[in-house]
Amino acid sequence: MFQRYSNGLGWWLVLLLLVLTCPARAQVLPLEQKNTISGDWQVYDDGNLVPYVSNLHTGYTAVHQWVSIAPKQPFQIEFTARKELCLFLNNQLVFVADSASAYTLDLAKHSSGVKPVNGKYLLSVWHPSQQPNIGTFKNRVQTVDAVEQEIKGSFSIRLREYVNQNAFIIFMLLIGLIYGSLKTNFPNDFHSVFGVQSFLRTRSLEEGILSKPLNTWSSILFILAFSLSLALLIAAIHTNVQHVRLFNRLFPVSEADITTKILFYTLLIFFIILIKYLFVKLMGYIFGLEQVGRLQYSEFLRSLLFLGLFLPVVMLLYLALNNTVPETVLTVSSLAVSLVLVITILRVFVTVNKKASVINLHLFSYLCATEVIPLAIMLKFIVFNF
Repeated sequence: MFQRYSNGLGWWLVLLLLVLTCPARAQVLPLEQKNTISGDWQVYDDGNLVPYVSNLHTGYTAVHQWVSIAPKQPFQIEFTARKELCLFLNNQLVFVADSASAYTLDLAKHSSGVKPVNGKYLLSVWHPSQQPNIGTFKNRVQTVDAVEQEIKGSFSIRLREYVNQNAFIIFMLLIGLIYGSLKTNFPNDFHSVFGVQSFLRTRSLEEGILSKPLNTWSSILFILAFSLSLALLIAAIHTNVQHVRLFNRLFPVSEADITTKILFYTLLIFFIILIKYLFVKLMGYIFGLEQVGRLQYSEFLRSLLFLGLFLPVVMLLYLALNNTVPETVLTVSSLAVSLVLVITILRVFVTVNKKASVINLHLFSYLCATEVIPLAIMLKFIVFNF
Protein backbone atom coordinates (compact mmCIF):
# COMPACT_ATOMS: atom_id res chain seq x y z
CA MET A 1 0.00 0.00 0.00
CA PHE A 2 2.85 2.36 0.80
CA GLN A 3 4.42 1.53 -2.57
CA ARG A 4 1.14 2.39 -4.39
CA TYR A 5 0.98 5.71 -2.54
CA SER A 6 4.60 6.47 -3.43
CA ASN A 7 3.98 5.77 -7.12
CA GLY A 8 0.93 8.07 -7.16
CA LEU A 9 2.83 10.83 -5.39
CA GLY A 10 5.66 10.49 -7.92
CA TRP A 11 3.29 10.98 -10.86
CA TRP A 12 1.79 14.08 -9.22
CA LEU A 13 5.27 15.54 -8.67
CA VAL A 14 6.21 14.92 -12.33
CA LEU A 15 2.98 16.57 -13.51
CA LEU A 16 3.55 19.57 -11.24
CA LEU A 17 7.09 20.01 -12.56
CA LEU A 18 5.84 19.91 -16.17
CA VAL A 19 3.24 22.58 -15.47
CA LEU A 20 5.77 24.85 -13.76
CA THR A 21 8.53 24.47 -16.34
CA CYS A 22 6.49 24.66 -19.60
CA PRO A 23 6.09 28.28 -20.79
CA ALA A 24 2.65 29.70 -21.42
CA ARG A 25 2.08 30.13 -25.17
CA ALA A 26 -1.08 32.26 -25.10
CA GLN A 27 -0.49 35.86 -26.18
CA VAL A 28 -2.43 38.40 -24.16
CA LEU A 29 -2.72 42.06 -25.08
CA PRO A 30 -1.25 44.53 -22.58
CA LEU A 31 -3.71 45.90 -20.05
CA GLU A 32 -3.03 49.47 -21.21
CA GLN A 33 -3.77 48.57 -24.85
CA LYS A 34 -7.08 50.27 -25.67
CA ASN A 35 -6.96 49.99 -29.45
CA THR A 36 -8.22 46.47 -30.05
CA ILE A 37 -10.17 44.70 -32.75
CA SER A 38 -12.84 42.20 -31.78
CA GLY A 39 -14.88 39.49 -33.43
CA ASP A 40 -18.09 41.56 -33.36
CA TRP A 41 -18.45 41.96 -37.13
CA GLN A 42 -21.60 43.29 -38.76
CA VAL A 43 -23.16 43.41 -42.22
CA TYR A 44 -25.71 45.69 -43.84
CA ASP A 45 -29.09 43.99 -44.11
CA ASP A 46 -32.05 46.07 -45.36
CA GLY A 47 -30.13 49.28 -44.64
CA ASN A 48 -29.27 48.36 -41.04
CA LEU A 49 -26.15 46.93 -39.44
CA VAL A 50 -26.86 43.48 -38.03
CA PRO A 51 -24.49 41.01 -36.35
CA TYR A 52 -22.54 38.89 -38.81
CA VAL A 53 -23.32 35.17 -38.78
CA SER A 54 -20.88 33.08 -40.81
CA ASN A 55 -23.38 30.43 -41.91
CA LEU A 56 -26.11 32.95 -42.70
CA HIS A 57 -24.27 35.87 -44.34
CA THR A 58 -22.18 34.02 -46.91
CA GLY A 59 -22.81 36.27 -49.91
CA TYR A 60 -21.72 39.59 -48.40
CA THR A 61 -18.56 41.19 -49.82
CA ALA A 62 -18.43 43.94 -47.16
CA VAL A 63 -18.12 43.36 -43.40
CA HIS A 64 -18.02 46.11 -40.77
CA GLN A 65 -17.00 46.66 -37.16
CA TRP A 66 -17.16 49.64 -34.80
CA VAL A 67 -13.76 50.31 -33.22
CA SER A 68 -12.42 52.86 -30.75
CA ILE A 69 -9.10 54.44 -31.71
CA ALA A 70 -6.82 56.36 -29.35
CA PRO A 71 -4.63 58.44 -31.72
CA LYS A 72 -1.62 58.49 -29.37
CA GLN A 73 -1.53 54.70 -29.14
CA PRO A 74 -0.65 52.29 -31.99
CA PHE A 75 -3.48 50.19 -33.40
CA GLN A 76 -1.66 47.53 -35.39
CA ILE A 77 -3.71 44.71 -36.89
CA GLU A 78 -2.60 41.64 -38.83
CA PHE A 79 -4.65 40.00 -41.56
CA THR A 80 -4.43 37.92 -44.70
CA ALA A 81 -5.91 39.59 -47.75
CA ARG A 82 -6.71 38.68 -51.31
CA LYS A 83 -5.68 41.03 -54.10
CA GLU A 84 -7.80 44.24 -54.29
CA LEU A 85 -9.09 43.87 -50.72
CA CYS A 86 -9.91 47.35 -49.38
CA LEU A 87 -10.14 48.75 -45.84
CA PHE A 88 -12.17 51.85 -45.01
CA LEU A 89 -12.54 54.05 -41.93
CA ASN A 90 -15.90 55.85 -41.98
CA ASN A 91 -16.11 55.19 -45.75
CA GLN A 92 -12.66 56.69 -46.41
CA LEU A 93 -10.18 54.39 -48.17
CA VAL A 94 -7.07 53.66 -46.07
CA PHE A 95 -5.67 50.44 -47.61
CA VAL A 96 -5.68 48.46 -50.87
CA ALA A 97 -4.01 45.04 -51.14
CA ASP A 98 -1.61 44.89 -54.08
CA SER A 99 -1.47 41.09 -54.02
CA ALA A 100 -2.61 38.10 -52.01
CA SER A 101 -0.43 38.20 -48.90
CA ALA A 102 -0.29 38.81 -45.15
CA TYR A 103 -0.35 42.47 -44.12
CA THR A 104 0.15 44.61 -41.02
CA LEU A 105 -1.61 47.98 -40.76
CA ASP A 106 -1.66 50.67 -38.09
CA LEU A 107 -5.20 52.09 -38.01
CA ALA A 108 -4.19 54.89 -35.64
CA LYS A 109 -2.00 56.49 -38.34
CA HIS A 110 -4.90 56.59 -40.79
CA SER A 111 -7.50 57.95 -38.35
CA SER A 112 -6.00 61.46 -38.09
CA GLY A 113 -7.96 62.83 -41.06
CA VAL A 114 -11.17 60.92 -40.28
CA LYS A 115 -13.89 62.30 -37.99
CA PRO A 116 -15.27 59.78 -35.47
CA VAL A 117 -18.98 59.07 -35.09
CA ASN A 118 -19.97 59.21 -31.41
CA GLY A 119 -16.33 58.60 -30.53
CA LYS A 120 -15.98 55.50 -32.71
CA TYR A 121 -14.90 54.60 -36.23
CA LEU A 122 -16.58 52.20 -38.62
CA LEU A 123 -13.95 49.79 -39.95
CA SER A 124 -15.14 48.30 -43.24
CA VAL A 125 -13.51 45.37 -45.03
CA TRP A 126 -14.58 45.03 -48.68
CA HIS A 127 -13.60 42.95 -51.68
CA PRO A 128 -15.09 43.54 -55.16
CA SER A 129 -15.94 39.88 -55.82
CA GLN A 130 -15.41 37.67 -52.74
CA GLN A 131 -16.26 37.68 -49.07
CA PRO A 132 -13.30 38.88 -46.96
CA ASN A 133 -11.66 36.33 -44.70
CA ILE A 134 -12.31 38.22 -41.47
CA GLY A 135 -11.17 35.24 -39.42
CA THR A 136 -7.58 36.31 -40.06
CA PHE A 137 -8.04 39.80 -38.61
CA LYS A 138 -6.41 40.14 -35.20
CA ASN A 139 -4.39 42.56 -33.12
CA ARG A 140 -0.64 42.45 -33.56
CA VAL A 141 0.80 41.71 -30.13
CA GLN A 142 4.02 43.64 -29.58
CA THR A 143 6.83 42.03 -27.64
CA VAL A 144 8.58 43.87 -24.85
CA ASP A 145 11.64 44.51 -27.03
CA ALA A 146 9.51 45.96 -29.82
CA VAL A 147 7.72 48.28 -27.40
CA GLU A 148 10.99 49.52 -25.92
CA GLN A 149 12.44 50.05 -29.39
CA GLU A 150 9.35 52.02 -30.40
CA ILE A 151 9.66 54.23 -27.32
CA LYS A 152 13.38 54.84 -27.79
CA GLY A 153 13.35 54.90 -31.57
CA SER A 154 13.18 57.99 -33.71
CA PHE A 155 11.38 58.75 -36.93
CA SER A 156 14.13 57.02 -38.89
CA ILE A 157 13.19 53.59 -37.50
CA ARG A 158 9.68 53.91 -38.88
CA LEU A 159 11.07 55.00 -42.22
CA ARG A 160 13.33 51.98 -42.49
CA GLU A 161 10.34 49.75 -41.79
CA TYR A 162 8.23 51.03 -44.67
CA VAL A 163 10.30 52.83 -47.30
CA ASN A 164 11.76 50.54 -49.95
CA GLN A 165 14.89 52.47 -50.92
CA ASN A 166 15.98 49.71 -53.31
CA ALA A 167 13.36 50.93 -55.79
CA PHE A 168 14.79 54.47 -55.64
CA ILE A 169 18.33 53.17 -56.19
CA ILE A 170 17.33 51.05 -59.20
CA PHE A 171 15.53 53.97 -60.85
CA MET A 172 18.51 56.23 -60.15
CA LEU A 173 20.71 53.78 -62.05
CA LEU A 174 18.17 53.78 -64.89
CA ILE A 175 18.32 57.59 -65.07
CA GLY A 176 22.11 57.43 -65.25
CA LEU A 177 21.91 54.91 -68.10
CA ILE A 178 19.48 57.13 -70.05
CA TYR A 179 21.65 60.23 -69.66
CA GLY A 180 24.77 58.21 -70.52
CA SER A 181 23.21 56.83 -73.69
CA LEU A 182 22.04 60.32 -74.70
CA LYS A 183 25.52 61.77 -74.25
CA THR A 184 27.07 58.92 -76.24
CA ASN A 185 24.58 58.67 -79.09
CA PHE A 186 23.40 62.31 -79.33
CA PRO A 187 26.37 64.47 -78.22
CA ASN A 188 25.21 67.60 -80.08
CA ASP A 189 21.70 67.42 -78.64
CA PHE A 190 23.12 66.74 -75.18
CA HIS A 191 25.36 69.81 -75.38
CA SER A 192 22.53 72.00 -76.69
CA VAL A 193 20.35 71.05 -73.71
CA PHE A 194 22.86 70.87 -70.86
CA GLY A 195 25.54 73.31 -72.04
CA VAL A 196 25.80 76.32 -69.73
CA GLN A 197 26.51 78.72 -72.57
CA SER A 198 23.56 77.52 -74.64
CA PHE A 199 21.36 77.76 -71.54
CA LEU A 200 22.20 81.45 -71.19
CA ARG A 201 21.69 82.35 -74.88
CA THR A 202 18.25 82.94 -76.36
CA ARG A 203 19.55 82.22 -79.87
CA SER A 204 20.23 78.61 -78.89
CA LEU A 205 16.48 78.00 -78.93
CA GLU A 206 16.71 78.04 -82.71
CA GLU A 207 19.39 75.31 -82.74
CA GLY A 208 19.32 71.54 -82.24
CA ILE A 209 16.31 69.76 -80.79
CA LEU A 210 14.99 72.94 -79.16
CA SER A 211 14.13 74.41 -82.55
CA LYS A 212 11.72 71.50 -83.18
CA PRO A 213 10.73 70.03 -79.80
CA LEU A 214 9.12 66.58 -79.70
CA ASN A 215 10.17 65.84 -83.29
CA THR A 216 13.11 63.54 -82.48
CA TRP A 217 13.64 60.42 -80.40
CA SER A 218 16.36 62.17 -78.41
CA SER A 219 13.92 64.84 -77.21
CA ILE A 220 11.51 62.10 -76.07
CA LEU A 221 14.33 60.42 -74.12
CA PHE A 222 15.32 63.75 -72.55
CA ILE A 223 11.74 64.30 -71.40
CA LEU A 224 11.52 60.70 -70.12
CA ALA A 225 14.71 61.12 -68.06
CA PHE A 226 13.40 64.36 -66.57
CA SER A 227 9.99 62.82 -65.82
CA LEU A 228 11.61 59.90 -64.03
CA SER A 229 13.90 62.22 -62.01
CA LEU A 230 11.00 64.41 -60.89
CA ALA A 231 8.82 61.36 -60.20
CA LEU A 232 11.46 59.91 -57.87
CA LEU A 233 11.61 63.13 -55.88
CA ILE A 234 7.83 63.48 -55.69
CA ALA A 235 7.47 59.86 -54.56
CA ALA A 236 10.14 60.46 -51.93
CA ILE A 237 8.36 63.58 -50.68
CA HIS A 238 4.98 61.88 -50.36
CA THR A 239 6.15 58.53 -48.96
CA ASN A 240 5.36 58.27 -45.22
CA VAL A 241 5.26 62.07 -44.94
CA GLN A 242 2.25 63.18 -46.95
CA HIS A 243 -0.07 61.81 -49.63
CA VAL A 244 -1.56 63.28 -52.78
CA ARG A 245 -5.24 62.86 -51.92
CA LEU A 246 -6.41 63.52 -55.49
CA PHE A 247 -4.13 60.82 -56.94
CA ASN A 248 -5.02 58.29 -54.25
CA ARG A 249 -8.74 58.74 -54.87
CA LEU A 250 -8.38 58.30 -58.64
CA PHE A 251 -5.71 55.59 -58.52
CA PRO A 252 -5.52 53.95 -55.04
CA VAL A 253 -1.88 52.99 -54.41
CA SER A 254 -0.73 51.30 -51.22
CA GLU A 255 2.00 52.92 -49.16
CA ALA A 256 4.32 49.94 -49.62
CA ASP A 257 4.22 49.86 -53.42
CA ILE A 258 6.84 52.53 -54.16
CA THR A 259 7.53 51.21 -57.67
CA THR A 260 3.91 51.69 -58.74
CA LYS A 261 3.93 55.26 -57.44
CA ILE A 262 7.15 56.11 -59.28
CA LEU A 263 5.90 54.68 -62.57
CA PHE A 264 2.55 56.43 -62.18
CA TYR A 265 4.17 59.81 -61.48
CA THR A 266 6.63 59.32 -64.37
CA LEU A 267 3.88 58.68 -66.91
CA LEU A 268 1.80 61.52 -65.48
CA ILE A 269 4.65 64.06 -65.75
CA PHE A 270 5.62 62.78 -69.22
CA PHE A 271 2.10 63.20 -70.57
CA ILE A 272 1.67 66.61 -68.89
CA ILE A 273 4.72 67.88 -70.79
CA LEU A 274 3.36 66.48 -74.06
CA ILE A 275 -0.15 67.81 -73.41
CA LYS A 276 1.26 71.25 -72.62
CA TYR A 277 2.70 71.40 -76.13
CA LEU A 278 -0.80 70.93 -77.57
CA PHE A 279 -2.24 73.30 -74.97
CA VAL A 280 0.24 76.07 -75.85
CA LYS A 281 -0.46 75.63 -79.55
CA LEU A 282 -4.21 75.84 -78.94
CA MET A 283 -3.96 78.89 -76.68
CA GLY A 284 -1.54 80.54 -79.13
CA TYR A 285 -4.08 80.07 -81.89
CA ILE A 286 -6.88 81.49 -79.72
CA PHE A 287 -4.84 84.53 -78.64
CA GLY A 288 -3.20 84.95 -82.06
CA LEU A 289 0.30 84.37 -80.63
CA GLU A 290 1.55 81.31 -82.53
CA GLN A 291 5.13 82.63 -82.83
CA VAL A 292 5.26 83.45 -79.12
CA GLY A 293 3.87 80.01 -78.31
CA ARG A 294 6.69 78.22 -80.15
CA LEU A 295 9.32 80.34 -78.39
CA GLN A 296 7.59 79.87 -75.06
CA TYR A 297 7.46 76.07 -75.25
CA SER A 298 11.08 75.82 -76.42
CA GLU A 299 12.22 77.88 -73.43
CA PHE A 300 9.94 75.92 -71.11
CA LEU A 301 11.42 72.62 -72.31
CA ARG A 302 15.04 73.85 -72.22
CA SER A 303 14.77 75.24 -68.66
CA LEU A 304 12.93 72.19 -67.41
CA LEU A 305 15.44 69.72 -68.83
CA PHE A 306 18.49 71.73 -67.72
CA LEU A 307 17.26 72.18 -64.14
CA GLY A 308 16.10 68.56 -64.03
CA LEU A 309 19.75 67.49 -64.29
CA PHE A 310 20.17 68.54 -60.62
CA LEU A 311 17.20 66.51 -59.34
CA PRO A 312 19.19 63.23 -59.06
CA VAL A 313 21.62 65.09 -56.79
CA VAL A 314 18.75 65.97 -54.45
CA MET A 315 17.60 62.34 -54.65
CA LEU A 316 21.04 61.19 -53.51
CA LEU A 317 20.69 63.57 -50.56
CA TYR A 318 17.36 61.92 -49.74
CA LEU A 319 18.84 58.41 -49.83
CA ALA A 320 21.80 59.43 -47.65
CA LEU A 321 20.13 61.56 -44.97
CA ASN A 322 16.44 60.66 -44.87
CA ASN A 323 16.93 58.18 -42.01
CA THR A 324 18.64 60.74 -39.78
CA VAL A 325 17.10 64.14 -40.63
CA PRO A 326 13.82 63.43 -42.48
CA GLU A 327 12.30 66.87 -41.88
CA THR A 328 15.33 68.66 -43.34
CA VAL A 329 15.38 66.35 -46.36
CA LEU A 330 11.65 66.97 -46.88
CA THR A 331 12.22 70.74 -46.84
CA VAL A 332 15.14 70.55 -49.27
CA SER A 333 13.26 68.21 -51.63
CA SER A 334 10.14 70.38 -51.65
CA LEU A 335 12.27 73.48 -52.19
CA ALA A 336 14.09 71.80 -55.10
CA VAL A 337 10.82 70.91 -56.86
CA SER A 338 9.49 74.44 -56.27
CA LEU A 339 12.64 76.07 -57.65
CA VAL A 340 12.60 73.92 -60.80
CA LEU A 341 9.02 74.95 -61.56
CA VAL A 342 9.32 78.61 -60.53
CA ILE A 343 12.66 79.27 -62.28
CA THR A 344 11.30 77.65 -65.44
CA ILE A 345 8.31 80.00 -65.48
CA LEU A 346 10.47 83.05 -64.76
CA ARG A 347 12.80 82.19 -67.65
CA VAL A 348 9.79 81.80 -69.94
CA PHE A 349 8.64 85.31 -68.98
CA VAL A 350 12.12 86.76 -69.53
CA THR A 351 12.56 85.06 -72.91
CA VAL A 352 9.12 86.06 -74.16
CA ASN A 353 9.69 89.61 -72.92
CA LYS A 354 12.73 89.89 -75.25
CA LYS A 355 10.42 89.25 -78.21
CA ALA A 356 7.41 91.24 -77.00
CA SER A 357 6.72 93.21 -73.82
CA VAL A 358 4.83 91.14 -71.25
CA ILE A 359 3.37 94.36 -69.86
CA ASN A 360 0.92 94.14 -72.73
CA LEU A 361 -2.35 93.00 -71.17
CA HIS A 362 -3.11 90.62 -74.02
CA LEU A 363 0.25 88.86 -73.77
CA PHE A 364 0.21 88.89 -69.97
CA SER A 365 -3.23 87.23 -69.92
CA TYR A 366 -1.95 84.59 -72.34
CA LEU A 367 1.08 83.80 -70.14
CA CYS A 368 -1.08 83.63 -67.01
CA ALA A 369 -3.39 81.14 -68.71
CA THR A 370 -0.57 78.94 -70.01
CA GLU A 371 2.10 79.29 -67.28
CA VAL A 372 1.02 80.88 -63.99
CA ILE A 373 -2.23 78.97 -63.40
CA PRO A 374 -0.72 75.51 -64.25
CA LEU A 375 2.24 76.39 -61.98
CA ALA A 376 -0.07 77.18 -59.04
CA ILE A 377 -1.96 73.92 -59.53
CA MET A 378 1.24 71.83 -59.65
CA LEU A 379 2.71 73.50 -56.57
CA LYS A 380 -0.54 72.92 -54.70
CA PHE A 381 -0.72 69.17 -55.37
CA ILE A 382 2.99 68.37 -55.34
CA VAL A 383 4.60 70.58 -52.67
CA PHE A 384 1.96 72.26 -50.52
CA ASN A 385 -0.29 69.25 -49.97
CA PHE A 386 0.13 69.30 -46.17
